[in-house]
Amino acid sequence: MDSLKTASKTNEEYFSVIKMASPAGCEHYVRSCLLKAPCCGKLYVCRLCHDAEENHQMDRFKVREVQCNECHTVQQAQQTCQQCNVQFGEYYCDICHLFDKDKKQYHCQPCGICRIGPREKYFHCEKCNLCLAQDLRGNHKCVENVSRQNCPVCMEDIHTSRIGAHVLPCGHLLHKTCFDDMIRTGAYRCPLCMHSAWNMQDQWEQIDQEIAQSPMPTEYRGATVRIICNDCQAHCTVPFHVLGMKCGGCGSYNTAQDGGLIHVTVDLDF
Repeated sequence: MDSLKTASKTNEEYFSVIKMASPAGCEHYVRSCLLKAPCCGKLYVCRLCHDAEENHQMDRFKVREVQCNECHTVQQAQQTCQQCNVQFGEYYCDICHLFDKDKKQYHCQPCGICRIGPREKYFHCEKCNLCLAQDLRGNHKCVENVSRQNCPVCMEDIHTSRIGAHVLPCGHLLHKTCFDDMIRTGAYRCPLCMHSAWNMQDQWEQIDQEIAQSPMPTEYRGATVRIICNDCQAHCTVPFHVLGMKCGGCGSYNTAQDGGLIHVTVDLDF
């Protein structure tokens, strides 16, 4: 009786996994096979499907067996079924055991994982330890092992994420989706170092105009204050204004007040 219950449970688990799959794979990848998880022995379409259902993570590099979606043959991980010759994926990496449709993927040895290419449009920055677009070669600020840090917005992994990374002028990384959310909410500074996240020249000129049209009350017109610039790190003394304090070095309004008012000159008209 116990053996029948065990067999029944095994069948239920098997068919529940099959329901998650389709001839096209899952929501994450297009493939025609299931991975046999080396950790628990269960069949899942991909590691992400596994991790969403289980209380542990699948190590993609330790996958050794797959099951064909067509003939259900369990076999060594490979691109084509040894029994019915079905292609499990247009792209297959025998290191990551990644099966998917062709997206011009390539395996980057220094990164240790597959990236979406084409390869010739990317290069691996040794200091950042990350693949970047060719137009950033010699045109970005390097931060050592930057992709090994979590995204400072969502606190999720960047290096192995399927979501693209956005490189800020300061060299820090965000998920592209998190960067887009920042823009929508009006946030314009790197969450880590407070440097402006893009060229703000147009915004600074707009603030110039607003300040020119909005003089401070008489008692504050001669007030100055010490500031620290988040963009060029300059420390300087500038005119105080409630709309913003402009850096005397680079012209940025991405500044922070360092102390209170230090000088006030009041002109009284009699």
